[in-house]
Amino acid sequence: QVQLVESGGGLVQPGGSLRLSCAASGSIGSINAMGWYRQAPGKQRELVARITGGGNTNYADSVKGRFTISRDNAKNTVYVQMNSLKPEDTAVYYCNADIFEFGLGFRAYWGQGTQVTVSS
Repeated sequence: QVQLVESGGGLVQPGGSLRLSCAASGSIGSINAMGWYRQAPGKQRELVARITGGGNTNYADSVKGRFTISRDNAKNTVYVQMNSLKPEDTAVYYCNADIFEFGLGFRAYWGQGTQVTVSS
């Protein structure tokens, strides 16, 4: 059973920083792309940032220059460093990963979500 477990959310003032982590565990053969999405109240879930197995990245326009995604393949973990946070960044942040499980092939997995609140 593959699981994604997120950590690092919380309350931060505007202009502050947070670092989210997401660790994958279970019977993992390999991991392709990993990413972060977010969903604010009353809005659809949207892509924040994504990183391929080869390290190529893409970002939502709203976070470019402020957020940085990275991964540690040895730890099956993806991170997002969030700087210069704004109130509009407030949302539940979800980790996503395309994981190869032995006997099952590639499947997309989601974490349980972690709340990020930017407020003074």
